[in-house]
Amino acid sequence: MAAMTPTSRCTDGAEIPQDAKDLKDARGTKGAGAGAPARTAARRPRPGIWRGAVLALAGAYFIVPLVASFVFTVHVPGQGVTFAAYTQLLSAGGFTESLLLSLGLAAATIALSLLLAVPALVAVRIGSPRLRPVVEVMCMLPLVVPPIALVTGITTVLRWGPEHLSRTPLYQTFIAVQNEKFPVVLVLAYTVLALPFVYRSLDAGLRAVDVPTLVEAARSCGASWPYVVLRVLLPNLRASLAGAAFLTLALVLGEFTIASLLGFQPFAVWIVSISGAQARMSVAVSILSLLITWLLLIALSRAGTTPSTAAAAPATTSRKES
Repeated sequence: MAAMTPTSRCTDGAEIPQDAKDLKDARGTKGAGAGAPARTAARRPRPGIWRGAVLALAGAYFIVPLVASFVFTVHVPGQGVTFAAYTQLLSAGGFTESLLLSLGLAAATIALSLLLAVPALVAVRIGSPRLRPVVEVMCMLPLVVPPIALVTGITTVLRWGPEHLSRTPLYQTFIAVQNEKFPVVLVLAYTVLALPFVYRSLDAGLRAVDVPTLVEAARSCGASWPYVVLRVLLPNLRASLAGAAFLTLALVLGEFTIASLLGFQPFAVWIVSISGAQARMSVAVSILSLLITWLLLIALSRAGTTPSTAAAAPATTSRKES
C-alpha cells in the first residue's frame, strides 16, 4: 500500500496536507529567527563614541606639537609674547628665493612626472597589459634605492661629465643642469623619487575606469589620439592626477638630503641652515611651510574634485541632440 500523508483541516473545511503545514510552520520560525538578530543589533550601542575618541586622539597627536611649536616661537622668557619671529621672516635673507625655488622645482617635477607616467600607463593599459609588472617594478625601484645612494651616483656623473666631455656640446648641458637659479638636476632627481607615488595614484585611477571602452568609442567617432588622451581620459583621471600632484608637491617641499649634498639651497635646506643661529625663526618658518603645504594640497584636491566643464559640455550636447 502507498503511504498515507497525514492531513489537517483549514478554517473553511478543506484539508491541508501535513507537509505543507510543516513548511508553513518552518517559514514562520525562520521569520521569527530573522527578526531576533535585528532587534539585538538595534540594542547594541553605536560606535560613535569610539569613533570620536579615535579622531580626538589623532587630532591631538597632530595639533599638540604644532601648538607647542607656536608657543615656542611667540613666547620669549623675560620678554613675554612677541611675534618678532614672524615679522622678520620676509626680511630674512634667502627666505623668498628659497621658497620660490622650491615651488618652481615642485611645479616642474609634477609636470615631468605626469608627462612620463600618464602616456606610459595608458599605453600599457590599452596595448600591452603583460608589460604592467615590468613597468610597476621600474617605478617602484626608487623605494628600494636610498636617497643617499642616488645622490652619490648623481654626483659621480656630474663630475665625470665635464672631465670627459669638455670638447663636446654635452659639456654645456652638464653646466646648465647645475644652474643655481634653477637646478634642473634636482627636477630629474625628484622625478625619480616621485615615480612610486605617481604610479600608484594613476594605476588606481586607471583601474577604476574602463579605458579600452572609452578609447575605442572615441576612436570610432573619429577622435585623434591627442584628443582621446586630453579630452576623454584625463577628465576621468582628475582625482588620480590631483593625488599624484600633491604627493609630489609634499615630497619636493620636504626633501633635504639630495639638495643639501648637491650644494643647492631650496626651502628645506634654508630652514636647516638658519636653525642654528635663529632657532625661533626656523620653527616659525617650519610652521608657515606646513600651512603653505596644506593650502596647496587643499587647492589641488579641490581641483581634482571639481567637475570639468569641458568634459560636461559634450555630454550636454549629446543629450540635447537625442
